[in-house]
Amino acid sequence: MPLVTIDSQYAGLDSVASVYIVKEGSHAVLVETNTTHAVPHILERMESLSIPKTNLDYVIVTHVHLDHAGGTWAVLEACPHAIVLAHPKTAKHLINPELLIKSSKKVYGDEIFDSLYGEIRPIPKDRVRVMEDGESLAWMGHNFQFIYTKGHANHHFCIYDSQLDGIFTGDSFGISYPHLENGKRFIFPTTTPTDFDPDEAILSLQKILNTGAKSAYLTHFGEIQNLNKYAEDLKIGIEHCRSILQGLVFVPRSERLVYTESKVKDMIQTLATRNSVDLTPKDWKLLNLDVGLNAQGLVYAFEKTLPKS
Repeated sequence: MPLVTIDSQYAGLDSVASVYIVKEGSHAVLVETNTTHAVPHILERMESLSIPKTNLDYVIVTHVHLDHAGGTWAVLEACPHAIVLAHPKTAKHLINPELLIKSSKKVYGDEIFDSLYGEIRPIPKDRVRVMEDGESLAWMGHNFQFIYTKGHANHHFCIYDSQLDGIFTGDSFGISYPHLENGKRFIFPTTTPTDFDPDEAILSLQKILNTGAKSAYLTHFGEIQNLNKYAEDLKIGIEHCRSILQGLVFVPRSERLVYTESKVKDMIQTLATRNSVDLTPKDWKLLNLDVGLNAQGLVYAFEKTLPKS
């Protein structure tokens, strides 16, 4: 059992955000940490797998968004020998999270921020190792290759593991929830604030496919195969998002978010229909969370292109 998927129960929801343990003997590497609230669950799972806290060797986070990396400090506090492997821009915010916390609280407010993410503390610089684009790390028969994948975020990387023949994709290979319409799956891109770039998102898809990986391990959520088929759907979704950005030129500022939410919902529905997934009201209750976040990201990306007044 070299790979274990943990449901982080992000925001109290099932099968929304994954954390992965790569296990060899009594040693492990953790990929993603989710939020501080998920860390006790992660540590309990490590104990059930007979992994001592002192034997967690590395923690890898694909990028610094808090549903991926918010609990990293707490994992390191509990696991004294673990080293974080991070993109250089991610490392900066892990070591000094003040700006990350401030900007997140500006979006969510203090109460929702605390409910979703909990406490976040700085990580000592000597426990963070920056991984460069294309760099590899050998660990107990595994070879982790780090591949920079902009598009969703400019501080994002994916990690290809040759032994698993799988790639941990963070948010660069979209979102695919396993429990929609009785287990049917489809996939759609994620454009949450603040760095969405459709050209880079397409390039990142190709980088992922170029690894030849049999499986992609999505943070949202779990393992998928048949990557070429999913990539085609994601390209359709990304091009839909590009058309939204182009259409925003003609939309008054006060109407941008409502317009974009409507178009993102159309994009998700198009991809569901393409895969014969009949979305229920219960499905949309979950998906509307992504609709809102994706729309915010697209509006943000559009407004960054406007001349400053």
